Amino acid sequence: MARLLWRYVAPLVSGFDAVIIGAGPNGLVAATLLARAGWSVRVLERGERIGGAAVSERVFPGVDARLSRYSYLVSLFPHELRQELGLEVELRPRLGFDDRSRELVAWHERMARLARRVAPTVLRPLLSRDEFRSLVDDEQTWADVFGTPLGSALEREISSEEERGVVLTDALIGTFAAAADPKLRQNRCFLYHVIGDGSGHWDVPVGGMGRLTDQLAELARAAGAEIHTGVEVTGVDTDGQAAEITCGDGSRLRSRHILWAAAPHALEGLLSPDAEPRPSPEGSQLKVNMLLARLPRLRRPGLSPQQAFTGTFHVNEGYAQLQAAYDEAEVGFVPTVAPCDVYCHSLTDPSILGDELRAQGAHTLTVFGLHMPARLFRGDHDTAKRATVEAVLASLNSALDEPIEDCLYRDADGAPCLEALTPVEIEAELGMPGGHIFHRDLSWPFAESDDEVGTWGVETEIPNLWLAGAGARRGGGVSGIPGHNAASGVLEADAGR
Repeated sequence: MARLLWRYVAPLVSGFDAVIIGAGPNGLVAATLLARAGWSVRVLERGERIGGAAVSERVFPGVDARLSRYSYLVSLFPHELRQELGLEVELRPRLGFDDRSRELVAWHERMARLARRVAPTVLRPLLSRDEFRSLVDDEQTWADVFGTPLGSALEREISSEEERGVVLTDALIGTFAAAADPKLRQNRCFLYHVIGDGSGHWDVPVGGMGRLTDQLAELARAAGAEIHTGVEVTGVDTDGQAAEITCGDGSRLRSRHILWAAAPHALEGLLSPDAEPRPSPEGSQLKVNMLLARLPRLRRPGLSPQQAFTGTFHVNEGYAQLQAAYDEAEVGFVPTVAPCDVYCHSLTDPSILGDELRAQGAHTLTVFGLHMPARLFRGDHDTAKRATVEAVLASLNSALDEPIEDCLYRDADGAPCLEALTPVEIEAELGMPGGHIFHRDLSWPFAESDDEVGTWGVETEIPNLWLAGAGARRGGGVSGIPGHNAASGVLEADAGR
């Protein structure tokens, strides 16, 4: 446990009821709920702008395209929480083509039932494992998702190599694991992908991810919370009753509670600066943002670019292809055939493009390269980045009737509008250890020990220090869930004092 130290001589800022570290969606949700309860709240954000990974930015010089640069879709943010907050951002469904087999339809129906039954629990105190199992009320589904590696169920239930791979991608976005991983990391990732808001649908936020964050910030400020950007936290001291936060400029804040809405790995380093650091989490994706002058033609007969790219277009994501890519990356090689998820935001929401771009027929394209772990980029980063970008573009081109490079829009300097972000770059820009988009491996959304039953899954060993970000239990993704649960836990604890 960290010690409370009052020995500093730097300027001391007057105290707050709660200081929240991180102005991403989760931190902003917590700030809104606590400020509405009458608490004095200050939010500290390391970056120069709010939003964390949920931002919209003009990435390319002189081009009026506001890209969802990091996170780009919304599923996990519960409708119940959006209503409680008064969040009015529009979420549009993606209307891609549907040519699923009966086997895949049956699988999705079973997972949809699971989602309807367990999604409401994410905004409630934790159930025990047995209570959660009873709620699932389907022993086969329990075994397939919670008991054995996901690959076993896919190999039994789905005969198509391609459709097995399509399902498996939901278990691998942001998670570096094999289908047969005995630690079930892939199962937990799959669970969060399919239970979002009780449907598992991944929707497009109209106006981009930044619109969602901007509204959350407006709500927090309207409730009375202060939000300060460009503030790096360099020290955290607490005795469990009162806390002191030291900032990079030497200033200090006192607070009754700290809500940590950043990566837990960073918090561990502040609480125990002399301890041997634990290995960093490892992200596993290459994010490629593009602006196209036109959508590319496809090789598949009868499939239009509009049909393909409105939903998720899977490229080289067959079941065996995913395993081969994992095997190569696991030993440090760029996958020979890079599995890719591809989608076009502007087909569903053209508002992110300026009038001139829309008139010209321009479109965004997002490509998510799987099995690109941080380990690939820890040596010669630039060489590894070039190799992975080349692999991803070659993979995408294998599904096209013309090279994607020929379709790229040109910015004001004449450069092609393509940006690639490796896990190492995401780590540097967003403070996500290893570029892990969930901050660390996801956990089950129920209590895994008797001590956790009835808690909110955000508590730490220190009574006034709470996890409020993606690294909390039931964290991950742009959801607001851990922010809500941290605020609920804090208010509940304060009422019981």
